[in-house]
Amino acid sequence: MPAAEESYGINKIADNICGLSPDLLAEVCQHILTYLQGHARGVDSAEISDRFQRARVTLDHEALQNLIRFLLLTFRSAGKDNLTGDDLVSRLEKGSNKWSKAALQVLHRLWSEHGASVHAQQEIQASLSIGQLADVQWKLGMAVSSDTCRSLNSPYVCLLLKIIEPSGHICQKSFEMTIPQFQNFHKQFKEMAAVMETV
Repeated sequence: MPAAEESYGINKIADNICGLSPDLLAEVCQHILTYLQGHARGVDSAEISDRFQRARVTLDHEALQNLIRFLLLTFRSAGKDNLTGDDLVSRLEKGSNKWSKAALQVLHRLWSEHGASVHAQQEIQASLSIGQLADVQWKLGMAVSSDTCRSLNSPYVCLLLKIIEPSGHICQKSFEMTIPQFQNFHKQFKEMAAVMETV
């Protein structure tokens, strides 16, 4: 994206953010910071959209998504660079001259309160760098054709895993197991759960 277009995009987002009341901006930031601190599975843009509608804030879907994405990336980047509240405000002011004093005060206050926790969570995630299991679904079926079942009409278990990757993206993985494979899988999960309870 050319620098002029990028600057226009940031200025537009800054205008939208500054158009929010300090309380509403703080509420949106709180959703994002809660996720970045590891206390939520993701940022629920539908919930934020509902809150905007109740506050009679009219932003189209794309503008709302850009606003959320911008705040998420700003806080994530500030956490990665371990910025102070003053550093964050300075960085924002360098990116756009459209920031209002009230919006910068809200961002400064919230980052000063939660920035260290976001940074600590990012350090933990970077050291682990693995996905998080969000959901497991399974169903029992009868094999009509399979590479692993020896005969047709053998029962199998189909597993669907939803995994939240370190980037925040949710992906799905599915696979089939024979009944003995599933029983072994179940046994290993029980053993892991028992070990984790002792930690």
